[in-house]
Amino acid sequence: MPSFDIVSEVDQQEVRNAVEQTNKEVANRFDFKGSDARVEQSGYGLTVYADDEFKLDQVQDILNNRLAKRAVDIKCLELGKVEKISGNKVKRPVTVKTGVDSERAKKIVKLLKDSKLKVQASIQGEAVRVSGAKRDTLQEAIALVKKSIADYPLQFGNFRD
Repeated sequence: MPSFDIVSEVDQQEVRNAVEQTNKEVANRFDFKGSDARVEQSGYGLTVYADDEFKLDQVQDILNNRLAKRAVDIKCLELGKVEKISGNKVKRPVTVKTGVDSERAKKIVKLLKDSKLKVQASIQGEAVRVSGAKRDTLQEAIALVKKSIADYPLQFGNFRD
């Protein structure tokens, strides 16, 4: 029976490369000379540091551009609250979201059931497995999910005949 998985994954190597490129650009830019602006990565989390909120937003923009150029969907970033460190210095935690959370997975399953397509959807960990009798119905299911859920980065992989 043909099937595919709906997942949300981020290539950590590409994120690491984007962080390094961002730090290199910030170090070379004239408007950041003498400032403590940088991006640090730890696991699936990033922390953006700067001297003030304006520079923090600029560093965030540079990071977003670098991620977009490296084909990492910036919708997977969840920005935290700006926190004061010492003096005027500020930082912002940024979480890189991976996996389809249970609430969104239930929404996808409900969407597929309500669509009257002849497919079965089941939640398997942080992925949703969709199976059906024909390849065409699975492609219709992919199109439906892409159209309906545009606010979250989803990938469709592991397509089997």
